[in-house]
Amino acid sequence: MTSTTEQLSATTLLRFATAGSVDDGKSTLVGRLLHDSKSVLEDQLEAVERVSADRGQDAPDLALLTDGLRAEREQGITIDVAYRYFATARRRFILADTPGHVQYTRNMVTGASTAELAVVLVDARNGVVEQTRRHAAVAALLRVPHVVLAVNKMDLVGYEESVFAAIADEFTTYASELGVPEITAIPISALAGDNVVEPSANMDWYGGPTVLEHLETVPVSHDLTACPARFPVQYVIRPQTAEHPDYRGYAGQIASGVLRVGEAVTVLPSGRTSVIEGIDALGESVDIAWAPQSVTLRLADDIDISRGDLIAPTATAPATTQDVEATVCHVADQPLTVGARVLLKHTTRTVKAIVKEIPSKLTLDDLSQHPDPGQLVANDIGRVVVRTAEPLALDAYADSRRTGSFLLIDPADGTTLAAGMAGESFASQAPRAAGQDDEGWDF
Repeated sequence: MTSTTEQLSATTLLRFATAGSVDDGKSTLVGRLLHDSKSVLEDQLEAVERVSADRGQDAPDLALLTDGLRAEREQGITIDVAYRYFATARRRFILADTPGHVQYTRNMVTGASTAELAVVLVDARNGVVEQTRRHAAVAALLRVPHVVLAVNKMDLVGYEESVFAAIADEFTTYASELGVPEITAIPISALAGDNVVEPSANMDWYGGPTVLEHLETVPVSHDLTACPARFPVQYVIRPQTAEHPDYRGYAGQIASGVLRVGEAVTVLPSGRTSVIEGIDALGESVDIAWAPQSVTLRLADDIDISRGDLIAPTATAPATTQDVEATVCHVADQPLTVGARVLLKHTTRTVKAIVKEIPSKLTLDDLSQHPDPGQLVANDIGRVVVRTAEPLALDAYADSRRTGSFLLIDPADGTTLAAGMAGESFASQAPRAAGQDDEGWDF
């Protein structure tokens, strides 16, 4: 029998993100990956060659394949997350090339929130720096199950094995303490193409996979159907036409799990129960639906349901709470302070909230917790306690990246202040279970 996962061909797709400090060569690596895997259109390559020649460069600057914004090209830096879609004979890929500047760490949170793998680049000349540690911490918090350490610019250190080994040991020790379940270190030169797509003749001491080979073969397990079913209501449909005078449907995207006609469900936060009477998908009635399908549910009982409510099987319905304890990545320029009044957005529900406590802030150098910092500023990672005006049906982030995540928003102008993970802390980090969903945020 064909499984739901096989039907969706989920295992043929890998979402991954690149991250690293400034000038570590992320965009060059992505460009080399696309170029050497023959995933670049001829006119794109011609445009890059033309711009490179105008700058007086002897060879095409492959970083231009991803640095698409004019400001990025003029300044020679990556500003926004650049998404690229490509495929090889073995797998399809969605790649998020994220910025390296500290001020754009928030973009790394966006790019990695749906990733199954993160490629963290390190300049072989500089080794592990603060931004490297920050990116490792973000990857760990977001429970990215696979991390690749790409030690770049090996050509500039004479392809020395000792340089690579020292950096790999330092990063592996640090990331392991954060709780990253799998770390693979690969020595590369993105500019020369060493160990990106083809094995390097300059590093015969290295016997591991190239970057592309690892991307093609790393196990991917993001079967959304293995998690308890969660259905955030996005829209209530009541056409009230002569043809459908009594139709009442609840539209949205199934965040996780499987829903079936005849199944007993609970509507949260009200706690009222009913039975799924029908499921409409793409204009047809079906008996079963699974994540991430967008469907309309019809219930047997007339219940007061609106946007932001969550429908879940009664047997596995989450508890509701108004006290949210979480770890957050602060992404705004303005500080987050104790007593701040905010909006908390969880799936399709947005409620008023107040920051009751900021118990600690993570110190990246030694992974210690700085107690009672009073506030979090841009790029800080810290623990918060938030009290909401209305109950929320939150899962632990360890169980669901979609229904365990939330945003804190400035009610005055709608600015995203922080990305939160319910229940997360570095003290309790563990590998994300196979089958956990891979939905995330987009700011």
